[in-house]
Amino acid sequence: MSSIPPSSTGSDPHGGGVDDGWQATRAQTSVATELLADADDGPTDDQRDIGRQVGADQRELFVSCDPAEALQQQFELLQPDYIALHDVGTVSSRKLLAGVATASNRTLQKLVIRRQGYGTPLATLEFVDFPGADGSLLRLYTTQADADTVARQALARVLMGYSQLAVLMVGALPAHLLESTLKPLHEAMVTGPWFNRHMLLLPLTATTATLTSFATDMARGTGVNVRTTPQVTRPADAWGFISGTWNKLREQGIGARPARPAPPSGPTSMPPMAPRPIGAFSPSVPPPAAPTPTLPLATPPAVAYPTSYAPMPPTRPVAPTQADSPLQRYVNQLIELTGMVSCCVFDIASGRDLVHAGARPSADVLAQHGAALLGAMTATARTMGLGHAMPEAAITLGSHHLLLRAVPNHPGLALHAVLDKTHANLTLVRLQVVRMDNLLEG
Repeated sequence: MSSIPPSSTGSDPHGGGVDDGWQATRAQTSVATELLADADDGPTDDQRDIGRQVGADQRELFVSCDPAEALQQQFELLQPDYIALHDVGTVSSRKLLAGVATASNRTLQKLVIRRQGYGTPLATLEFVDFPGADGSLLRLYTTQADADTVARQALARVLMGYSQLAVLMVGALPAHLLESTLKPLHEAMVTGPWFNRHMLLLPLTATTATLTSFATDMARGTGVNVRTTPQVTRPADAWGFISGTWNKLREQGIGARPARPAPPSGPTSMPPMAPRPIGAFSPSVPPPAAPTPTLPLATPPAVAYPTSYAPMPPTRPVAPTQADSPLQRYVNQLIELTGMVSCCVFDIASGRDLVHAGARPSADVLAQHGAALLGAMTATARTMGLGHAMPEAAITLGSHHLLLRAVPNHPGLALHAVLDKTHANLTLVRLQVVRMDNLLEG
């Protein structure tokens, strides 16, 4: 066995005055002491935002897991204050976000979530940093992410669940559809993780009474304070309710910020956090956690909307989907067209089917894949700078045609139809479908 060589060839055991044979090696391996930040220290000022800045109005976050899981990890680490805007049966949150950006002379920004190593975009979120009266910034996110249906729904749950104020902009939906749309959200609030304790429902149509009863059901068993505003018809009115609610929460010192969670068990996985105990505190009583710093928003007229700002277009209520409803009569007429195999009207935001006629594919399959196709086309149009209008498409497959179009007079709804290629004349069918639009005016 080899032995360690003596430290010197001289008689001094400490090498005093004698050349040390290991001195050169010591010099090469000497490393100055470096003080590293403790893992429990909070993030520095340049690390308090998600992702990295790659442009004046864009940030990027590279992930090795699902976008929603990655965003959840960022929120649990940074614990930011923000408001989440969510659409239910409408597509108004982006318009409101753009209006806030314009009125406050801010730039609408994007957070692009990409796959680590490949750079493939998985999701794109839009937000604006709104200036408060004290110069601080408050972020507003829209949950209408450019992503596939599953990722978009998961991102919406995370954005609302970790927000200080979740705002639901509710369009024209019949009671039964509104119930089925809000049910998954209520389940997410109960099962968690859900740290949000304040939710605001903004009806864009005259459904306030119905919405109030749903708000009561939404709050039941969750500890979330759910409020409903009067009907809003202009973005300025909507923003007035939102900013007023936020300022009131700040004045009361109410914060819903969770305690800092334990570090994740691995770089790409995070176990779900246990939800807060049901009934831990009443919606009207502040939670026991320490309040977050007050971030007052500038009050009107400092942040008043310009008088030339275009109001939200009025929407018509979606008719009930009973057997004799206009929507059901609509698909029943469509299925009679030559070559029509199956057709379905679905809600674009949730991917839920409303009415269906014909054979296979089934209603849920048509709805889910129709929402995914529309989402992909919409994302492509936005990425290429071609606008935000609802796309319409006729797709030819091996033995079938697919037809996708918005349903007239029913915002937020779309038609997905399948035609037999050997029997259907696609051009003729598209004309016939347009002629049937008058069935939806009843």
